[in-house]
Amino acid sequence: MKYSIIVFIGFFLFINVSCIRKQKYAVIISANMEWRALKKVYPEENFQKSVWGEYFYKKIQGQNILFFHEGWGKVSAAAATQYVIDIYNPEILINLGTCGGFEGEISRYDIILADKTIIYDIKEAMGDSKEAIADYSTAIDLSWLCGDYPSRVIKTLIVSADKDLPINEIGFLKREYGAVAGDWETGSIAFTANRNKKKLLILRGVSDLVSEKKGEAYGNFDLFIQRTDTTMALLLNILPDWIKHIENCK
Repeated sequence: MKYSIIVFIGFFLFINVSCIRKQKYAVIISANMEWRALKKVYPEENFQKSVWGEYFYKKIQGQNILFFHEGWGKVSAAAATQYVIDIYNPEILINLGTCGGFEGEISRYDIILADKTIIYDIKEAMGDSKEAIADYSTAIDLSWLCGDYPSRVIKTLIVSADKDLPINEIGFLKREYGAVAGDWETGSIAFTANRNKKKLLILRGVSDLVSEKKGEAYGNFDLFIQRTDTTMALLLNILPDWIKHIENCK
Protein backbone atom coordinates (compact mmCIF):
# COMPACT_ATOMS: atom_id res chain seq x y z
CA MET A 1 0.00 0.00 0.00
CA LYS A 2 2.77 2.45 0.94
CA TYR A 3 4.60 1.57 -2.28
CA SER A 4 1.46 2.27 -4.34
CA ILE A 5 1.01 5.67 -2.68
CA ILE A 6 4.63 6.58 -3.34
CA VAL A 7 4.30 5.55 -7.01
CA PHE A 8 1.08 7.58 -7.33
CA ILE A 9 2.65 10.69 -5.78
CA GLY A 10 5.71 10.33 -7.99
CA PHE A 11 3.55 9.99 -11.10
CA PHE A 12 1.46 13.02 -10.04
CA LEU A 13 4.57 15.13 -9.55
CA PHE A 14 5.98 13.99 -12.88
CA ILE A 15 2.78 14.95 -14.70
CA ASN A 16 2.65 18.37 -13.04
CA VAL A 17 6.31 19.15 -13.67
CA SER A 18 6.08 17.99 -17.27
CA CYS A 19 3.04 20.22 -17.79
CA ILE A 20 4.95 23.38 -16.84
CA ARG A 21 5.20 25.49 -19.99
CA LYS A 22 8.62 25.90 -21.55
CA GLN A 23 9.10 29.42 -22.88
CA LYS A 24 12.42 30.50 -24.37
CA TYR A 25 11.93 34.26 -24.06
CA ALA A 26 9.90 36.23 -21.54
CA VAL A 27 9.91 40.03 -21.81
CA ILE A 28 8.86 41.45 -18.46
CA ILE A 29 7.62 45.02 -18.08
CA SER A 30 7.28 46.67 -14.68
CA ALA A 31 5.65 50.09 -14.34
CA ASN A 32 2.06 50.65 -15.41
CA MET A 33 3.04 53.59 -17.63
CA GLU A 34 5.66 51.43 -19.35
CA TRP A 35 3.03 48.81 -20.13
CA ARG A 36 0.63 51.47 -21.43
CA ALA A 37 3.42 52.77 -23.67
CA LEU A 38 4.02 49.24 -24.94
CA LYS A 39 0.32 48.88 -25.80
CA LYS A 40 0.57 51.99 -27.96
CA VAL A 41 3.26 50.23 -29.99
CA TYR A 42 1.46 46.86 -29.99
CA PRO A 43 -2.26 47.81 -29.84
CA GLU A 44 -3.70 44.80 -31.66
CA GLU A 45 -2.27 41.91 -29.66
CA ASN A 46 -4.33 39.24 -27.92
CA PHE A 47 -4.06 40.62 -24.39
CA GLN A 48 -4.91 38.17 -21.63
CA LYS A 49 -5.01 38.56 -17.85
CA SER A 50 -2.90 36.85 -15.21
CA VAL A 51 -3.00 37.21 -11.44
CA TRP A 52 -0.39 39.99 -11.85
CA GLY A 53 -1.17 41.83 -15.03
CA GLU A 54 -1.81 41.46 -18.73
CA TYR A 55 0.27 39.30 -21.05
CA PHE A 56 0.40 38.31 -24.70
CA TYR A 57 2.55 36.40 -27.18
CA LYS A 58 4.18 37.90 -30.24
CA LYS A 59 6.37 36.40 -32.95
CA ILE A 60 9.69 38.20 -33.24
CA GLN A 61 12.58 36.86 -35.32
CA GLY A 62 10.78 33.53 -35.54
CA GLN A 63 10.53 33.24 -31.75
CA ASN A 64 7.25 33.15 -29.82
CA ILE A 65 7.93 35.87 -27.24
CA LEU A 66 5.93 36.18 -24.02
CA PHE A 67 5.31 39.79 -22.96
CA PHE A 68 4.23 40.03 -19.32
CA HIS A 69 3.21 43.02 -17.20
CA GLU A 70 4.45 42.53 -13.65
CA GLY A 71 3.56 45.80 -11.91
CA TRP A 72 5.59 48.56 -10.29
CA GLY A 73 7.88 48.42 -7.28
CA LYS A 74 10.18 45.80 -5.81
CA VAL A 75 7.43 43.63 -4.28
CA SER A 76 5.55 43.09 -7.53
CA ALA A 77 8.83 42.82 -9.45
CA ALA A 78 10.17 39.99 -7.28
CA ALA A 79 6.90 38.10 -6.89
CA ALA A 80 5.81 38.38 -10.52
CA THR A 81 9.26 37.43 -11.80
CA GLN A 82 9.11 34.28 -9.69
CA TYR A 83 5.59 33.64 -11.05
CA VAL A 84 6.82 33.95 -14.65
CA ILE A 85 9.69 31.57 -13.90
CA ASP A 86 7.44 29.02 -12.17
CA ILE A 87 4.64 29.06 -14.75
CA TYR A 88 6.47 29.63 -18.04
CA ASN A 89 10.00 28.43 -17.21
CA PRO A 90 11.71 30.84 -19.63
CA GLU A 91 15.28 30.23 -20.68
CA ILE A 92 15.93 33.97 -20.99
CA LEU A 93 14.30 36.86 -19.14
CA ILE A 94 14.39 40.31 -20.74
CA ASN A 95 13.40 43.37 -18.73
CA LEU A 96 12.64 46.52 -20.73
CA GLY A 97 11.82 49.78 -19.00
CA THR A 98 12.75 53.31 -18.07
CA CYS A 99 15.16 54.75 -15.54
CA GLY A 100 16.19 58.13 -14.23
CA GLY A 101 19.67 59.27 -15.26
CA PHE A 102 22.09 61.43 -13.29
CA GLU A 103 22.51 64.73 -15.12
CA GLY A 104 26.08 65.17 -16.31
CA GLU A 105 26.81 61.43 -16.12
CA ILE A 106 24.50 60.10 -18.84
CA SER A 107 22.23 61.49 -21.54
CA ARG A 108 18.49 61.37 -22.06
CA TYR A 109 17.43 58.30 -24.09
CA ASP A 110 20.73 56.50 -23.55
CA ILE A 111 20.11 52.78 -23.06
CA ILE A 112 21.70 50.98 -20.14
CA LEU A 113 22.64 47.32 -20.26
CA ALA A 114 22.73 46.44 -16.57
CA ASP A 115 25.63 44.29 -15.39
CA LYS A 116 24.87 44.81 -11.70
CA THR A 117 21.98 46.00 -9.56
CA ILE A 118 22.07 47.46 -6.07
CA ILE A 119 18.99 47.81 -3.85
CA TYR A 120 20.10 50.78 -1.80
CA ASP A 121 17.02 51.79 0.23
CA ILE A 122 17.82 49.45 3.14
CA LYS A 123 18.25 51.10 6.53
CA GLU A 124 19.61 48.87 9.30
CA ALA A 125 19.27 50.32 12.82
CA MET A 126 20.84 47.37 14.67
CA GLY A 127 23.75 46.63 12.39
CA ASP A 128 25.59 47.68 9.25
CA SER A 129 23.37 48.77 6.35
CA LYS A 130 26.23 48.17 3.93
CA GLU A 131 26.22 44.47 4.76
CA ALA A 132 22.48 44.23 4.13
CA ILE A 133 22.75 46.18 0.88
CA ALA A 134 25.55 43.87 -0.27
CA ASP A 135 23.27 40.87 0.34
CA TYR A 136 20.72 42.32 -2.08
CA SER A 137 23.22 43.42 -4.72
CA THR A 138 23.38 41.22 -7.81
CA ALA A 139 26.12 40.83 -10.40
CA ILE A 140 24.48 39.91 -13.71
CA ASP A 141 26.31 37.32 -15.80
CA LEU A 142 26.34 38.54 -19.42
CA SER A 143 29.01 36.11 -20.65
CA TRP A 144 26.39 34.28 -22.74
CA LEU A 145 26.10 37.35 -25.00
CA CYS A 146 28.66 37.07 -27.77
CA GLY A 147 30.55 39.57 -29.89
CA ASP A 148 29.51 43.16 -30.48
CA TYR A 149 26.12 44.19 -29.17
CA PRO A 150 23.44 44.90 -31.81
CA SER A 151 22.71 48.43 -30.59
CA ARG A 152 24.54 51.13 -28.69
CA VAL A 153 24.30 50.56 -24.94
CA ILE A 154 26.09 51.71 -21.82
CA LYS A 155 27.01 48.68 -19.72
CA THR A 156 26.89 49.72 -16.10
CA LEU A 157 25.14 49.17 -12.79
CA ILE A 158 21.70 50.45 -11.83
CA VAL A 159 20.72 51.46 -8.31
CA SER A 160 17.21 50.44 -7.35
CA ALA A 161 14.77 51.51 -4.65
CA ASP A 162 11.05 51.86 -3.97
CA LYS A 163 11.17 55.58 -4.67
CA ASP A 164 12.06 58.08 -7.35
CA LEU A 165 15.63 59.34 -7.16
CA PRO A 166 15.79 61.94 -4.34
CA ILE A 167 17.81 64.96 -5.42
CA ASN A 168 19.56 65.05 -2.02
CA GLU A 169 20.87 61.48 -2.54
CA ILE A 170 22.31 61.86 -6.05
CA GLY A 171 25.77 62.88 -4.80
CA PHE A 172 25.89 59.97 -2.34
CA LEU A 173 24.81 57.42 -4.97
CA LYS A 174 27.50 58.63 -7.37
CA ARG A 175 30.23 58.56 -4.72
CA GLU A 176 29.20 55.34 -2.96
CA TYR A 177 28.32 53.15 -5.94
CA GLY A 178 29.55 54.95 -9.05
CA ALA A 179 25.93 55.02 -10.19
CA VAL A 180 24.69 56.95 -13.22
CA ALA A 181 21.03 55.88 -13.16
CA GLY A 182 18.35 54.44 -10.90
CA ASP A 183 14.94 52.82 -11.05
CA TRP A 184 12.41 50.94 -8.91
CA GLU A 185 12.45 47.29 -10.00
CA THR A 186 15.66 45.99 -11.54
CA GLY A 187 17.25 45.09 -8.22
CA SER A 188 14.40 42.72 -7.36
CA ILE A 189 14.23 41.26 -10.86
CA ALA A 190 17.98 40.57 -10.95
CA PHE A 191 17.99 39.08 -7.45
CA THR A 192 15.12 36.72 -8.28
CA ALA A 193 16.51 35.69 -11.68
CA ASN A 194 19.92 34.99 -10.12
CA ARG A 195 18.43 32.79 -7.41
CA ASN A 196 16.68 30.78 -10.14
CA LYS A 197 19.84 30.63 -12.29
CA LYS A 198 18.09 32.29 -15.22
CA LYS A 199 19.79 34.26 -17.97
CA LEU A 200 18.78 37.91 -17.65
CA LEU A 201 19.02 40.86 -20.02
CA ILE A 202 18.07 44.25 -18.57
CA LEU A 203 17.77 47.15 -21.02
CA ARG A 204 16.63 50.41 -19.41
CA GLY A 205 16.29 53.67 -21.31
CA VAL A 206 16.96 57.01 -19.61
CA SER A 207 13.61 58.79 -19.77
CA ASP A 208 14.50 61.79 -17.61
CA LEU A 209 17.44 63.38 -15.84
CA VAL A 210 17.88 64.18 -12.16
CA SER A 211 20.51 66.49 -10.69
CA GLU A 212 21.38 67.50 -7.14
CA LYS A 213 19.07 70.47 -7.65
CA LYS A 214 16.04 69.15 -9.54
CA GLY A 215 14.35 66.32 -11.41
CA GLU A 216 13.22 67.48 -14.82
CA ALA A 217 10.07 65.32 -14.77
CA TYR A 218 9.26 65.83 -11.08
CA GLY A 219 5.91 67.55 -10.79
CA ASN A 220 5.37 67.24 -14.56
CA PHE A 221 3.42 64.03 -15.15
CA ASP A 222 2.64 64.86 -18.77
CA LEU A 223 6.36 65.09 -19.52
CA PHE A 224 6.91 61.75 -17.77
CA ILE A 225 4.24 60.10 -19.93
CA GLN A 226 5.69 61.53 -23.13
CA ARG A 227 9.24 60.48 -22.21
CA THR A 228 8.07 57.00 -21.21
CA ASP A 229 6.29 56.58 -24.56
CA THR A 230 9.43 57.62 -26.44
CA THR A 231 11.77 55.46 -24.37
CA MET A 232 9.63 52.32 -24.61
CA ALA A 233 9.26 52.80 -28.37
CA LEU A 234 13.05 52.96 -28.67
CA LEU A 235 13.48 49.78 -26.64
CA LEU A 236 10.83 47.85 -28.55
CA ASN A 237 12.39 49.00 -31.81
CA ILE A 238 15.76 47.42 -30.93
CA LEU A 239 14.29 44.29 -29.33
CA PRO A 240 14.22 42.28 -32.61
CA ASP A 241 17.94 43.02 -33.12
CA TRP A 242 18.70 41.71 -29.62
CA ILE A 243 16.64 38.56 -30.17
CA LYS A 244 18.48 37.93 -33.44
CA HIS A 245 21.83 38.56 -31.73
CA ILE A 246 21.03 36.11 -28.94
CA GLU A 247 19.98 33.46 -31.46
CA ASN A 248 23.27 33.97 -33.31
CA CYS A 249 25.22 33.52 -30.07
CA LYS A 250 24.44 29.82 -29.91
